[in-house]
Amino acid sequence: MPKDIMEREFSCVRDGLTIRGREFRPQGDQLPAVIISHGFGGSLKDLVHHCLMFASWGYAAYGFDFCGGSANGEGISDGESTDMTLLTECEDLHAVMNVVQELPYVDAHRLTLMGFSQGGLVSALAAAQRADEVESLILIYPAFCIPDDARRGALLMSSYDITDVPEFIDAGYMMLGKTFHETVVHMNPYTEITPFKGPVLLIHGTADEPVHPRYALKAKESYESGQCQLQLIQAAGHGFTEEQTAAVSVSIRQFLLGHKEILTIHVQITGSEVRKDFEAEKEIAIFFTGDCDSPYFTGRIIDGADDVQEYAGDQLVTMRADYMLEGMDYNGKKCQLHIVNQNVNGEWKPKVNTDSKALNFLNHSNMTAVLEGYPDGLTVRIFSAIP
Repeated sequence: MPKDIMEREFSCVRDGLTIRGREFRPQGDQLPAVIISHGFGGSLKDLVHHCLMFASWGYAAYGFDFCGGSANGEGISDGESTDMTLLTECEDLHAVMNVVQELPYVDAHRLTLMGFSQGGLVSALAAAQRADEVESLILIYPAFCIPDDARRGALLMSSYDITDVPEFIDAGYMMLGKTFHETVVHMNPYTEITPFKGPVLLIHGTADEPVHPRYALKAKESYESGQCQLQLIQAAGHGFTEEQTAAVSVSIRQFLLGHKEILTIHVQITGSEVRKDFEAEKEIAIFFTGDCDSPYFTGRIIDGADDVQEYAGDQLVTMRADYMLEGMDYNGKKCQLHIVNQNVNGEWKPKVNTDSKALNFLNHSNMTAVLEGYPDGLTVRIFSAIP
């Protein structure tokens, strides 16, 4: 635990059940706040890393256990899983929101909700129900599939006859009550979420099997035009690797800063060569091609792109990608973009030079890049403030 971050327990009550969680916050007053909701069967312990991350950014961060929402007795809140539904979890989140908004060191007008999987859907519903109180929304592979799953008798890893729904539904490592099915089977989540008009960051893996990415695409269409940023993480499943989590964290930070994803570049590795190979140092060039498809620019990487990596022994010291794209800006004008991307103090800081008048602001922007690797390639997301 960093010395400048304070941690304490908090609790609140909903319908006689005690909800328990933990607060992580830096020193200061009028802090922006974030409340993070775990997924089906998860618990507070899944959220500690994320809470610490937000606290390091100056947020008061709150994680908690839903009543009856944690598997294998890992939860610290009251309640039974057979009494838990999407609606009771929304009520739990509302109760936590009430506590957080009343804290003297929190800016009640700067509240962000973030949720994973089922907690993502719950966060989206809660934000819509109290749209004027939530500043922004972050949804990580949200389970918008739950109502569809109920309609086919496959709710959360279960299998049952929808014409004769059992009183208790075996959902793998948790037992659910019939009420869970009844409260979602007729729900249209895409109409439920539309009252929220604020900024939304929606992150989903293309290889997510429990929640197909088409649900994320449909959710994006439901939100206010231009307010929802959707990031599809190539080859990511329902749960991210350590490397994917690190990249997603940078994207979240850029979203909270109000920066937009200006360029999304899909890179395919085509080859490599060793340019130096001494005992103490080595230099390797990675060759690549690819394309860019974004609202601001569409085009392709032209020949000659490389990423030069320098090593001291086995330790990677520097990486510097240098490449040119040609295509069209958002005004339909032909143009080129020259990009040099290198790591500066742990951040990827690209420099862009372009002959496009519409994109001239890129020549002077302080930008940040996110690199999301996948087999044989990576996605490069370049963020910038929009002038």
